[in-house]
Amino acid sequence: MATLDRWLLPDGIEEVLPAEAARIETARRRVLDLFQRWGYELVITPHIEFLESLLTGAGQDLDLKTFKVIDPLSGRQMGLRADITPQVARLDAHTLRREGPSRLCYAGSVLHAKPQALATSRSPIQLGAELYGDSSTSSDLEVISLMLEMLELADVPDVHMDLGHVGIYRGLARAAGLSGHAEQQLFDAMQRKAMDEIEALTAAVEPELARMLRALARLCGGRETLDAARSLLATAPAAVVESLEGLIRIADQVAARYPQLPLYFDLGELRGYHYHTGIVFAVFVPGVGQSIAQGGRYDDIGADFGRARPATGFSTDLKTLVSLGNADLSCRATGVWAPCGGDASLWKAIRELRQQGERVVQALDGQDGASAQGVGCDRQLMLRNDSWVVVPLSR
Repeated sequence: MATLDRWLLPDGIEEVLPAEAARIETARRRVLDLFQRWGYELVITPHIEFLESLLTGAGQDLDLKTFKVIDPLSGRQMGLRADITPQVARLDAHTLRREGPSRLCYAGSVLHAKPQALATSRSPIQLGAELYGDSSTSSDLEVISLMLEMLELADVPDVHMDLGHVGIYRGLARAAGLSGHAEQQLFDAMQRKAMDEIEALTAAVEPELARMLRALARLCGGRETLDAARSLLATAPAAVVESLEGLIRIADQVAARYPQLPLYFDLGELRGYHYHTGIVFAVFVPGVGQSIAQGGRYDDIGADFGRARPATGFSTDLKTLVSLGNADLSCRATGVWAPCGGDASLWKAIRELRQQGERVVQALDGQDGASAQGVGCDRQLMLRNDSWVVVPLSR
């Protein structure tokens, strides 16, 4: 193996150099401060867990994205987290066990065995917020609003949002009595908008339900889509109508809060169908082929941990957020250059400056003031009249 090849990183795994790392950390702090102002509490989950705990309540997609290893202490299989959301759900259901609504947020690295799309990172920094213990549309509206406030804070331009509700398709499929295999086939055809396949797969379904299922694939567009859906699904089972009305309420409230935000609806787009149970949403920007932030309702995810709780939330990749946003995240390298030496009064002066919040870089053996600008210092510590004072850096 060539020496250079030894230091190559795997595809989709990146290192972050100082300037960009400073921007990402600044963004992380600002976003978590925003979450805190909305009442969300930070939690930190482990990078690795026993596999059955890590994947409980999750779908096959997460299983395929999870790196597996064997724990040398227990001999049990473990997984490196590919998604923090199930961990937070376990924490809410099993560890905290609070009554009533609970607002939690997180920020941490995850690792994907397979990238979500070509040329995307396998080591994103997942950042998100979750609201547990409330099943009303008020919770969905809150997390959607918080997500949009986060994007505004990062100054991400030209965002537009897709809104849908998996309960509409789920309710129609259940009423049609489709088997698990048939429902999966119809789901796949829906995602491809394969109208001929959809018609064939619903041929044996009761005619009125078949008409509604076929209509879902065509129900996409602006706000008028919801009015059309209300008419086309007027005779649908009560659960379907209730899901649609919930989607309409949320859409109207989001539009009232963010009148400049373009909204798009696609009732046949079932993003997260095997994971979510209600409203689903995603934010897109021009030139990026996949969503930059996404979420939805996933009720009862905590059931496998012994406590079913309604839940809704969203997540994003912090590195993507920083790369797309126009917010000023620059960390201007300013500071005080201190001379080399072990003098007690010098050390005392350096400590006092650092305790006051100043960045102080002390010279090493052989370094002089010429090195100060290379580490971003604009002032220097000098001895004058037996006292250490900060003065502008000599040019």
